[in-house]
Amino acid sequence: MTNHSLGYQILHRFMKHRLAVVAVAMLIVMVLLALGAGLTPYSPTEQDPAHPFQSPSTTHWFGTDELGRDIFTRILYGGRVSLMVGMVSTFIAILLGVLVGALAGYYGGRTDNVLMRFTDTFLTLPTIFVLIILSSFLREQPYPWLKNSVFVVIVIIATLSWMWTARLVRSLFITLREREFVTATRALGGSDGRIIIQHILPNCMGPILVSATLQMAFAIILESGLSYLGFGVQPPTPTWGTILSTAQTHVYRAPWMAVYPGLMIFITVMSINFIGDGLRDAFDPYVVHAEKK
Repeated sequence: MTNHSLGYQILHRFMKHRLAVVAVAMLIVMVLLALGAGLTPYSPTEQDPAHPFQSPSTTHWFGTDELGRDIFTRILYGGRVSLMVGMVSTFIAILLGVLVGALAGYYGGRTDNVLMRFTDTFLTLPTIFVLIILSSFLREQPYPWLKNSVFVVIVIIATLSWMWTARLVRSLFITLREREFVTATRALGGSDGRIIIQHILPNCMGPILVSATLQMAFAIILESGLSYLGFGVQPPTPTWGTILSTAQTHVYRAPWMAVYPGLMIFITVMSINFIGDGLRDAFDPYVVHAEKK
């Protein structure tokens, strides 16, 4: 085997995972469709009472809802919200999880005990009920920007999603902090911050990236579930969850109202999960060992 860089080897192994490559292409298409939502000739909130429950056609690709709104346009705009909630909440959750896990795993002792008991406390909370309570509480505050804010949903999901990453990173740091390269850096006078950021954290990126894909899929499903129950992003702002919520009372008369947003959620979450599988195989140290042989 030629002596390629580690990054090239990881990319090469990822490209061998055909489902992951297809999933990347699908996710890119979903993102491009969401970004191009403004190119459609319809508004996501404009009503057309004269043409409700129109079945899919060349005029309305995914049909219309009970108010005559174009479902295809609403799904594209809803994709913007759902994907943004998934990406931003995942970024915040991973950042918090890495910070807590790195400090707990590197320093150990009392720091580890305090941070892990804090983490365990959050893990015992019933997620969906806490999400509903927090969402209801925040929206009752006398601040207009909280009434229908995507920011509220992002913060709530991130606040209750960082714990698994923290426990993962902690276990990785406990394993790596006693390795020879860390001991050598410490003996040469390397600071704790330098050791954590430059030497240990890069060796944890594989599992962290895999955890991020799982977290993003979880966040999208959670946002859709919250919006479906009426505690997420509020109408008239479209999200995949709110479109599904509206469709539940008309599912027999207009099944396309439920099929298309449900299909978008399914395709997006499955694509992210396959990407996670591909990243897991690409960063697997056993795969690296087998190839070197």
